[in-house]
Amino acid sequence: MVDRGRRLLTAPVAGWYDCGKVDTLLETNQHLLEHGRARIPSGPCPRCSIVPPVYIEDGVTMHDVTVGPNVSIEAGSFLADSTITNSILGRNVRVVRGTVKDSVVGDDQKIEGKTLQQSVMDAGEIALAK
Repeated sequence: MVDRGRRLLTAPVAGWYDCGKVDTLLETNQHLLEHGRARIPSGPCPRCSIVPPVYIEDGVTMHDVTVGPNVSIEAGSFLADSTITNSILGRNVRVVRGTVKDSVVGDDQKIEGKTLQQSVMDAGEIALAK
C-alpha cells in the first residue's frame, strides 16, 4: 500500500489485546462484548436465560439454556439443556446436556453430556487451556 502512495494511519488504543493464549483471547472477547460488539438475536429462545454481554449470530438454535456472560456463538450452532459462560463457540457447534466454561470450541464440534472447562476443543480433541 505504501508503495502505491497510500498513507497508513494509527489510532490510539487504551490497552493491548492479544489473542495468542486462550485466557487473553477470552479477555479480548469480553472487552469487545463490553464495548459495543454484543448482540442478542431476536428469534425465539424457549426457556433461555441470556446474561449479557453476549454475541449470538442469527441461525443459532437454543432451548433450555443459560448463556453468558462473555459468550460468543457462531451461526449453525445448537444448544439444549446446557450452560455456556465466558467462552467462544465456532460454527455448527452442538452442546446438549453440557457445560462449557472458560473455553474455546472450534467449528463442527459436539459436546454431549460433558463439562468442558478451561479447555480448547477442535477436531474432536480436548486440551487444557494454557
